[in-house]
Amino acid sequence: MYYAIISEDIENSLEQRKSVRPAHLKRLNKLADQDRLLLAGPHPAIDSPDPGAAGFSGSLVVAEFESLEQAQAWADADPYAAAGVYTSVTVKPFKRVL
Repeated sequence: MYYAIISEDIENSLEQRKSVRPAHLKRLNKLADQDRLLLAGPHPAIDSPDPGAAGFSGSLVVAEFESLEQAQAWADADPYAAAGVYTSVTVKPFKRVL
């Protein structure tokens, strides 16, 4: 089943994001290589595809896991979470319709 991992950033998270981005992307690429990643990306802090210094306000990952517990464990191990980028992370089931 798919699960949505919805993360909210701390204020001014851009530098912390940059410092661990390679490790974060490595985990996402592993899911993609396993054909389990539906989509992933950040929420720009401003209405622009390139927010520059404004940075990002959070992230969304939709990926396939065997259970809610596995999805939560994957989210808890995210390098952004370990680096303190996120203030909150919500994991919930996601039903793909279109």
